[in-house]
Formats: sequence, C-alpha cells, structure tokens
Amino acid sequence: MNTRRLAPVALAVAVLLGTTGCSMISPQATTIEYAAADGVNIPASGPLKVRNALFVADESGVAANFLAAVVNDTDKTEKLTVSIDGTTKTVRVPAHSYVSLGFHDVEPILFPALNAKPGTDVDVSFQSGDGESVVYSVPVLDGKLAYLADFVPES
Repeated sequence: MNTRRLAPVALAVAVLLGTTGCSMISPQATTIEYAAADGVNIPASGPLKVRNALFVADESGVAANFLAAVVNDTDKTEKLTVSIDGTTKTVRVPAHSYVSLGFHDVEPILFPALNAKPGTDVDVSFQSGDGESVVYSVPVLDGKLAYLADFVPES
C-alpha cells in the first residue's frame, strides 16, 4: 500500500524537477547587461555615465566624429575627458542633466587623426570627476546607415 501512495508523489517530484531544473543551472538572459544600440556603454569612469559611445568615420578612417550620451546624476557640473593616443577632448555636463553629442544642437567631438577604418574598434580612455581612467574599446562605424550619414566628417 505504501508504495502505491509514494509512486504519484515521486512522479510529481520528478516532473517538477525535470521541468524547472534548467533555470537552476542556466544563466537568465534577462539579467545580462548589454548595450542595445550601435555603440557601447562605458563602465564606471567617474561620476558621469557614458552611453552608446561610437565613432563615425568615412571610408579612409582618418578623421571621425565621436557620438555618445553623457549623463550627470550629481549635484554639480562635471567634466568628461576622452583621450585617444595623446589627443584629449573634454565635455562639460551640467548637474542633473545630460549631453547628447551629435544631437539636440550639440556638435559631436571631432578627432581629426583617429586613423581607424570603419569596422574596427579604438581603445579610448574615459575619465570624469575624481574617478580613475577607464580604457574601453569603442566601435568605428561608417555613414552607410541613414541615421549616421550626417555624422561622417567632411574630407
């Protein structure tokens, strides 16, 4: 008699473990952070957050425009420093605000001697506030996509 009572319980436990066990050993895709855009999000580079960073260059790749959204959640104006091979550019971002380089009447940052062809990545140093510098690979794109065509630097 006891075996007859335990059989349905054992079967239910086996079915339950068999159907839910995958989530115990597999990572959940919704918990993995990624940049759902053409550019990349830069990990902590001080108090400022750099989102969707990318370069747009012509086919030669000599000059390129840097596009990104820079967010400042702090109570004071902060400065972002972007450096590539000795060339340094800065962006000031007001407190509790953001700057979209290349959008909303804000010019992109031109790097006249980037020397990186579209399809490659460039190691860029980012630093803001009293945070440490972070080096991250940023993609170089061309103007073949309609929404990037206006950002190709003029030769």
